[in-house]
Amino acid sequence: MAKGASTEGYISRASLREVRVAPRKARLVVNMIRGQQVERALDMLEVCDKKTAPMLKKLLLSAVANADRSDVDIDELYVKRIWVDEGKTLHRIMPRARGSAAPIRKRHSSITVLLDEVGA
Repeated sequence: MAKGASTEGYISRASLREVRVAPRKARLVVNMIRGQQVERALDMLEVCDKKTAPMLKKLLLSAVANADRSDVDIDELYVKRIWVDEGKTLHRIMPRARGSAAPIRKRHSSITVLLDEVGA
């Protein structure tokens, strides 16, 4: 999470750790649903054809289930904050010509979502 960024004042939180997708690719989908109502965000993820979309849909449903524990109107929830942090990187090599090798970096991501009520 960014330095000085506040996570205070939210209803629900859910996180997905060490997902096998590069953070740069995950941020494309995350930026699409940031600030959206939960129902609209779920619809957007349903039609998105990126690898990250089903993972984010499941994460968003988990955050909604966490919010269901407190007394809130589920229809009034929106994505207050969502971010992607870089996880571990697996280092591999690809053999190249004349005995040399090229690096292959298999990146992982950690995705966190915070939900809040519209009127709060």
